[in-house]
Amino acid sequence: MTNIPELKLGIISVSRSCFPITLSEKRRSNVARAFGEGLYECPICVENEVDARKAVDDVVAHGVNALCVFLGNFGPETPETMIADWFDGPIMYTSAAEGDGDLHDGRGDAYCGMLNASYNLGLRGKRVYIPDYPCATAEEAAQQIREFAPIATALIGLKGLKIFAFGPRPNDFLACNAPIKALYDLGVAVEEHSELDLLVAYNKHKDDPRIPAKMAEMAAEAGNGESKFAGILPRLAQYELTLEDWMAEHLGTSKYAAFANKCWPAFQTEFGFVPCYVNSRLTGRGIPVSCEVDIYGALSEYIGICVSGSAVTLLDINNSVPASMYEESIAGKVPYRHRETFMGFHCGNTCPSLLRNPHMGYQLIMKRDLEPDLPEPDITRGTMEGDIKAGDITFFRLQSTASTQLRAYVAQGEVLDVPTQSFGSIGIFAIPQMDRFYRHVLIEKQYPHHGAVAFGHYGKALFEVFKYLGVTDIAYNQPASLPYPTENPFH
Repeated sequence: MTNIPELKLGIISVSRSCFPITLSEKRRSNVARAFGEGLYECPICVENEVDARKAVDDVVAHGVNALCVFLGNFGPETPETMIADWFDGPIMYTSAAEGDGDLHDGRGDAYCGMLNASYNLGLRGKRVYIPDYPCATAEEAAQQIREFAPIATALIGLKGLKIFAFGPRPNDFLACNAPIKALYDLGVAVEEHSELDLLVAYNKHKDDPRIPAKMAEMAAEAGNGESKFAGILPRLAQYELTLEDWMAEHLGTSKYAAFANKCWPAFQTEFGFVPCYVNSRLTGRGIPVSCEVDIYGALSEYIGICVSGSAVTLLDINNSVPASMYEESIAGKVPYRHRETFMGFHCGNTCPSLLRNPHMGYQLIMKRDLEPDLPEPDITRGTMEGDIKAGDITFFRLQSTASTQLRAYVAQGEVLDVPTQSFGSIGIFAIPQMDRFYRHVLIEKQYPHHGAVAFGHYGKALFEVFKYLGVTDIAYNQPASLPYPTENPFH
C-alpha cells in the first residue's frame, strides 16, 4: 500500500521527583520489551522541564513521528504535558498499573497521576489519545500502543494530505456538496480545478509511450481485457497516466494525495469513457479517487486506508433488498432482520481484489441517457463490476455541515455471501439496527448517500481518529436498548 505514512513509534517515561526514577525506567523497559521491534525507547526519563525538552529532541532525532508518554509513576504533571506542546505528531498517554513490586517502596501511584495529567492537558488545550483504561501492565500498555498505531497513521496522513478536486459537481447533485473550510481546520490541503483542466492534461498524454505497458497491466487484471471492452483500454491507460502525473507535478509540499473527480455527464462525451476502473485501480494502491467530486468522500476513504492498511471503496447507500430475495437467501441463515439489510452500490469504482468475478463493464444508467440507440456501448464503457466479496466491513464518513462543523458516523457490519443479481460494484450489506441508524442518523443528520467502506471491523480506531480530530458528533448504530434522541418512544 502506497501513499500512507510510515510510522515510527516511540515511548518516553516520566517520573515525579519524590518517587524512585528507577521504577519508571524499569516499567518503561518492560513495555518496550513486551512491544518488541518497532518501538523506540527514549533513554531519558522526564523529571523536569529540561528533561522534557531533551527527551522530545531525542525522539525526533531518532525519527519518531508518533509518541507514547508513559507514567511509570505519578509523574510530573507540568513537564509531562509540555511534551505535548513540543512534539509535533500524534501522542498518547497511559500509565503503569501496580503489581511489579511491593506497595511500600515499589508503589507508583500512576493511577492518580493520570488524573492530573488529563487536567493539565486540558489547561494546555491539547488533544491526545488516552486508552479506555489507561492503567496498564507492560503487556497491556504494549497492546495499547499497537492499537494507537493505525490511529496515529491516519492523523499523520491527514496533516500531509492534499485533495485534488476536478469539478464542478454534477448539476442538481448537491448531496455531496459541503464547505471545505473544515478541511483547512484539519490541516488538509485542497487544490480545486475545472474538469477542463483535467481534459487539457488528458489530451497532452495522447500517444504517451507508457500507454502500451499500462494497457497490458490493465488487460491482465480486468478479467475480460481481450473482449469487446479491450478497445477502451488505451483511453483508460491514458487517463490513469494523467492522474499519476498530475499528482507527481502538483503535490507541492504535501506528502499524500487523494482525488475527488467529476465523472458524469460531460465526462463521457468529452473523454470518451467512464473513469470508474481507473478510480478503482488507484484506490487499490492507496490513492483514493472519489466519484462526483465528493471531497469528504475522498477524505473518508483516505482515513480508512490509513487505519486499515488496505483497499477501501466508496459506495452509495443505494437500495433495499427485495423481500423475495431476503426470504429466499437471507432469512434464517444469518441473524439479520430484513430492514437491517441494504445494497451498497457504485457504478464500478471498487478495486478488483474486493470483488468476486471482477470484469470490465459499462454504465447501464448512463447508457440510457447518453447513447440509448447504440446496440453496443461506447463512451459508457469503463466500469469494474462484480459482487463485493463477503466479509466484515465498517461503513463510515467524516462530513462537514453547512455551518462548517465536522460530524461523523461509524457502523460495523458485514457483506453477505448472497448474489446481488444486479450490476456495478455492488454487495448486500447487513448492519445491526440499520433501519434505525438509517432514519435517526443518516436521514436525521442529513448525511449524503455516499459512505466509505473499510473491509474489516475498524470502528474502534475510526472512532478514536474522529475524537482526536475534535469531532464531537460521532454517531453509530445504537443497540435497540438505546434510543436515539429523535426516536419516538411510542412505537
